[in-house]
Amino acid sequence: MRKWVFRIGAVALLVAIAACMMVIGRGHTIYFDNKKLEYEGQTCDTYRRINVFVNGEQVAKLSAKDRGMATFMGQKLSFDIEVTKEKGDDPVTYSYTVNVPYKEDGIILNLPGMIAGLPEEAYTSIFVPMVVEEEDAEEEIVIDEFGMSDGAEGEAAEP
Repeated sequence: MRKWVFRIGAVALLVAIAACMMVIGRGHTIYFDNKKLEYEGQTCDTYRRINVFVNGEQVAKLSAKDRGMATFMGQKLSFDIEVTKEKGDDPVTYSYTVNVPYKEDGIILNLPGMIAGLPEEAYTSIFVPMVVEEEDAEEEIVIDEFGMSDGAEGEAAEP
């Protein structure tokens, strides 16, 4: 009986550790956009410069129409942004905390939309990498001086 209690306890402990690691150990990539955003008739223009800081470290320096990124582990990302609206203006600092969906690896945050106070669905989107299909290069058949082809069939070419 005692042997079974220890086995069940060990399995339960391993399952608990695995569940915790699934939540806190999951890596995410957050993309920060400084791009124009239109939402329900409201337009949020880009800023001259946005500096993004995570844990006091600058992870992105964005000009208008730029995208930066940061990778982190966990379900919440806290970051600060330093915004310069026009050339010569003093930068303004904002602090944000974003909950990241567990199932998503890449999230795009539109910073002008966040600063404007739009709802989360307006400035958040899922990053979908674009798949580039490679075109098959046509195979060139080389015929040597003996009339033999270098093709896949291995047949002799007719003179």
